[in-house]
Amino acid sequence: MTIDQIILFCLLAAVFGMLVWGKIRYDLVAFGALIFAIIIGVVPQESAFEGFGHHATVIIALVLIVSRGLSNSGAIELIAKHVIDAGRSLFMHISVMSGVAAILSALMNNVAALALLMPIDMQAAAKAKRSAALSLMPLSFASILGGMITLIGTPPNIIIASFREQAVGEPFGMFDFSPVGAVTALVGVIFIALVGWRLIPLPSSGQGEAGKLFDIQQYIAEVRVGEDSSVIGRKIRELDDEAEHADIAIIGLVRNGRRLPGRARHEVIAANDLMVIEANAEAIDAFVGALGLEYVGSEKHGGIVGDDLSLVEVVVPENARIAGRTALSLKLLYRHGVTLLGVSRRGQSFRDRVRKLPIKVGDVLLLLGPTDRLGDVINWLGGLPLQARDLQLVQRNKAWIAVASFITAIAAATAGLMHLPEALAVVCMVMIGFNIVPLREIYTSIEWPVIVLLGSMIPIGSALEASGGTALIAQEIVNFAAGYGPVIVLTLLMIVTMTLSDVLNNTATTVIAAPIAIDIANRLSVNPDPFLMAVAVAASCAFLTPIGHKNNTLIMGPGGYRFGDYWRMGLPLEIIVVVVSIPMILIVWPF
Repeated sequence: MTIDQIILFCLLAAVFGMLVWGKIRYDLVAFGALIFAIIIGVVPQESAFEGFGHHATVIIALVLIVSRGLSNSGAIELIAKHVIDAGRSLFMHISVMSGVAAILSALMNNVAALALLMPIDMQAAAKAKRSAALSLMPLSFASILGGMITLIGTPPNIIIASFREQAVGEPFGMFDFSPVGAVTALVGVIFIALVGWRLIPLPSSGQGEAGKLFDIQQYIAEVRVGEDSSVIGRKIRELDDEAEHADIAIIGLVRNGRRLPGRARHEVIAANDLMVIEANAEAIDAFVGALGLEYVGSEKHGGIVGDDLSLVEVVVPENARIAGRTALSLKLLYRHGVTLLGVSRRGQSFRDRVRKLPIKVGDVLLLLGPTDRLGDVINWLGGLPLQARDLQLVQRNKAWIAVASFITAIAAATAGLMHLPEALAVVCMVMIGFNIVPLREIYTSIEWPVIVLLGSMIPIGSALEASGGTALIAQEIVNFAAGYGPVIVLTLLMIVTMTLSDVLNNTATTVIAAPIAIDIANRLSVNPDPFLMAVAVAASCAFLTPIGHKNNTLIMGPGGYRFGDYWRMGLPLEIIVVVVSIPMILIVWPF
């Protein structure tokens, strides 16, 4: 093993370790690793930033803008609403939603597809008076499966297509992934609809009512005692009857910026005190109205909530502006007139003041602000509204423009009239020209941490390949499966890739696994296509943890899921993916 190989292996081990640790954002980890590799000389300076201009990087950025345009035009939302009926049984609801999610994820980025369907699913759950936890995980898994069907459905497919171009001179086409991806997705969705959702664990309390599987709407919130409030002069313990009637819990009192200790129940309430309560959004609003309390920040708008103010629940996805920051540091109220009223964190309690609480990915936020500005502020924060979808301006009269331009571009790319990046760029320009994607949303549509991650990891992966590191790994895998034939090697590569993708970002996994797949094929003197296709499927299918795929992280807070809940349905689903996809790969892409 050469010095360069040793350095690169150690560097990648450090990157993977930090990504699993999760305390530092993955784009910073990857970019820091790239800079370190440049400084010590294992990545040549002349190719240090080639990853940012790589076809895969450009295509992913363009796909995200196109997905935003399809969302803004209302084209996908109108289709979804026509096929979704809250009156269906849970089995039928999950079947239909999973099918729609898989189809949409084939046509657009699967994260964007989930973002469109998730609020609809939660509203259907609310109307049916059942927990959204029973349908959100199936929805997420189905959207991940659907992303495998086409080139643009998920970043691993785009990356694999680029590596194939380097290996054989021609990339995978738009629908080259479809035979394997469609069959695998179909079988996976059938499993999810028939069996998978039944494996979601019941709470340890043994609560038998499925509709109360998780209580996901409990917020820790602060409300102000107004000058004319009826609670002034009373002790907190004297409010137990009112609190019980409103279905809320008073858990603390804040006076002069300081949270009072446990004896707060015996404190006499004074004007301008802040009461710390735990309840759902409706109960908080009812409690505030019944006792003449005030929302923190409502004084900025001239009083208690009126016709010009609205409450909205927002989930914090990965890469949101507010993730890792506080409402105070963002000056949310001062700059935008929006108050963070409460935070729901999967039943966890915290002692920090709400406005000083660092927000985590998966948290659900309860926001109060001017109705006409809330939509823009939510977009600025990078959040996903769970109930008030009407806050986002949907230009349904332009749906035909978005759909027609998208279909034309895909047809042109498939027919070979244009390369896919150029075709997608034309669609972006059409959507910008018709203001379907406003100028202010162009850059916010792109997941820049993913772009930085990919742009940083590609040069490191290329350096590992140039140093012979990937060939070394490939040789070890071939030696391990010596005597068993290429089918066993293919299966082993798929299992290793799938395992890595469950704990790492699927983009990083693909960048490292793709050149290993090519080296394995070269050593076995067989066609590299089945090995590349196996990496594409395996890297996409991360079902065991909430960190393996953005969609799994996105549903964690709203679904009230715990870290260990995912593998119950995810493990059998991953086994099914391997069992179904390996034969399909060998039929469509023989050795």
